[in-house]
This record gives sequence, structure tokens and C-alpha cells, in this order.
Amino acid sequence: MHRLAVLGQPISHSRSPAMHTAALAELGLAGEWSYEAIEVVPAEFEARVREMAAASFVGANVTVPHKVAALELAGDASEAALAIGAANTLSFPAGRIAAENTDATGFLDSLPAPPAGSRALVLGAGGSARAVAWALVTEGAQVSIWNRTPEKAERLADELGASALPSSDERLATGNFNLIVNTTTVGMGGSGEGVPGLKSLPIRADSLDETHQLVDLAYGSAETELARAARAHGATVVDGLEVLVRQGAASLRIWTGQDPPIETMRRAARAR
Repeated sequence: MHRLAVLGQPISHSRSPAMHTAALAELGLAGEWSYEAIEVVPAEFEARVREMAAASFVGANVTVPHKVAALELAGDASEAALAIGAANTLSFPAGRIAAENTDATGFLDSLPAPPAGSRALVLGAGGSARAVAWALVTEGAQVSIWNRTPEKAERLADELGASALPSSDERLATGNFNLIVNTTTVGMGGSGEGVPGLKSLPIRADSLDETHQLVDLAYGSAETELARAARAHGATVVDGLEVLVRQGAASLRIWTGQDPPIETMRRAARAR
């Protein structure tokens, strides 16, 4: 059996097992390949990955909080993983550990059109923002980064060749951008108590219109408030599940060498 997994903490919410299991079945590999979710605490991550590399695992997806550690463990790493400083996909050829970052590829594949020449606003400065900003800069977009902690935005912008925007109480003029990417946790898991709301972002959702593309990496059981408002005013919206599907497809292509069934993966990811 060729084993695959996703590693994270927490991991019970992950849609990757359903998505990849459906894809493996569509490819006719269900009897030979499997995909599971494994919860791993940071202190045990290195040992667990090394055990997997020595056992029957072909590879693994890596999610929060292990992406930086995954890169540090790798003997081989792709240009994207090194530039982004994190890995979300590991492969174990002949017991070695190889690292790739398909977050950037998945993001780019989810866009309706190539971003070259776009004026892009990236909200957030964490790991996901780093992958998104690197991908956009690499593809020729003009990228501005905003974060509630301005110093973080400045550091990321300096590293990647983007520009940083000041954090203030004033809303940014969305007319200055045609592509907006939300990498913050606003909208993740709903809008209950303790979940950041739209007022924590420097834009007004109702100012997005048909001239804008919005990519909202946050996702939950329902469409986020930001995505709903932008769609209602005519913006083109790509949600976090679509990005998840695309990065998962890129990982599956690395492991199996086959073209993934995108629509099958999309249906499985959205089945909840």
C-alpha cells in the first residue's frame, strides 16, 4: 500500500482526506493508495516524519503549525519552498525527505486569469500571505501588503520585493487595486464570538465591485461574510476551498505523476 497523509494540529477538520481519497478512486488507485489525517504535536513532528520516510509512506501534506519545520527537515527543497520559507508537501523518495510548496501553485491555479500586471493587495503577513505574495511578485504583479502589525508587513515586503501599507483606522481605497487576497483569519469558521469581523480589515466589502477579483483564503461551513458581500456587489470571488483543491491537486500530481481529477476533488471538498 502506498500511503499518503496530512499532518497538523488540529487536524480533525481537514477536508484533505475526503478530497484525496475521492481523487485516488477516480484515478483507479484506491486499492493501492490511501490517504489519512494524522495529528502531530510540534515536539513530535520531526520523529514522526522520519518514521514515515522510513516506512511505507510516499508523501504527506503539512499544515499548521508545521510548515516551517517541514522545510527544515528536508534534504532537498524546491525553489518555491526555499523562497517562501515553508513547505506544505513532503515526498519520501528512497527514504529521503523532499520538500515542495504547492500553496503558491494552488493559489495561482485558482485565479481566473494570470496576475501579471495586476495591482494586488494582500491582507495579512503570515505564512499564507508569504506564499501568495511570492507567487504574485514572481508572476509580475504589483503587490502591496497590509497587516495589523505594520512591522510584519514591512519585513515581508522587503524580502519579496513588494510594498507595505501603513496600518491605520482609515479604510484603503480599493479602487487602487484590482486583485485583493485575504490571508487573515477573518471569516474562518464563521462569525461567532471571538472570531474577527470585517471591521478588522482595512477595506469596505461593499466597495468591491465588478472591477475586482477577491480571493478569500478563509473558509468554513458557509461562505465568509467578506466573500458574500463582494459577490453581491459584482466582484469575481475565489474562496479558500478552491485554493485548497488546487494546492491538493498539485501535491497529488507530485506523488502519483498523474493529472488529478479537479472536479472530483472539488465536489469532495465541498461535500461537508
